[in-house]
Amino acid sequence: MLYADTSRGRPFSKDPAVVRWGGRYLLYYSLPPHGDGRPGDGYGIGIAASPDLEHWERVGEIPPEGEIEGKGICAPGAIVLGSKIHLFYQTYGNWRRDAICHAWSEDGLGFQRDPTNPIFRPAGDWNAGRAIDADVVARDGTLYLYWATRDPTMTVQMLGVATAPLDSDFSRAAWTQRCDAPILRPELDWEQECIEAPATCIHERRFYLFYGGAYNCKPQQIGCAVSEDGLRWRRLSNRPLLAHGAPGAWNACESGHPYVLVDDDGSYHLFYQGSADMGRTWYLSRAAIGWKGEVPCLEV
Repeated sequence: MLYADTSRGRPFSKDPAVVRWGGRYLLYYSLPPHGDGRPGDGYGIGIAASPDLEHWERVGEIPPEGEIEGKGICAPGAIVLGSKIHLFYQTYGNWRRDAICHAWSEDGLGFQRDPTNPIFRPAGDWNAGRAIDADVVARDGTLYLYWATRDPTMTVQMLGVATAPLDSDFSRAAWTQRCDAPILRPELDWEQECIEAPATCIHERRFYLFYGGAYNCKPQQIGCAVSEDGLRWRRLSNRPLLAHGAPGAWNACESGHPYVLVDDDGSYHLFYQGSADMGRTWYLSRAAIGWKGEVPCLEV
């Protein structure tokens, strides 16, 4: 699978999130500005649909809406809860003030914004007050929200977590920050100064967190950590689970920003982005995830 939206004049799709909905799959992803000088031109969220996880067709777009989203929105995380798709996404272009927003939909195409947006930004002197790259996973009546932030100097990217009751409305007052320090920060050589793009799932009662190590095209590669409680994490390896591609490959500059879909049949799928030209164009792809005990194994 390789997919890229060409509505902006060049292939460009980043930051995937996928759900199964209404007999098909819906893919949400970041879209860049049009770049033609139109008013309010910022990042938005594209929507594509597929019957089989292989063949995708663009079916819609979620443009920025209102003052809070005025400079753009991107990096969606998605989850199906009952009769709605909930989207958790970030504002874009506000640097330290970027934060997580929430919207929901009954058809997967049109979304109603949470009136309390932004619903989350982190507290504490260990971070810059910024939250991006939202991802959510549910277990035992709780929704876990994972996000990336930076240190106070805005140099080092790292991860944190908040939680809300699963039967809440996920508005701003529902969330409790569950960390007073990063749950993961870059420590390994290949992670450089960045851990971002948390992608979480549950397998045999354990939490798994796939993440992007290093900033875009440095190259970013994908690692994985495991947790018993969703709060304390250990890496499964000192090496990337999914490395960038060889010279000339579609992902020669990066394999990054993962997302995990757990399908209705119990299969696991890792979606991720790649670039071959230092970020001028971006494609999305998919790898099946198998398991050997507690260790995920990719079938690329």
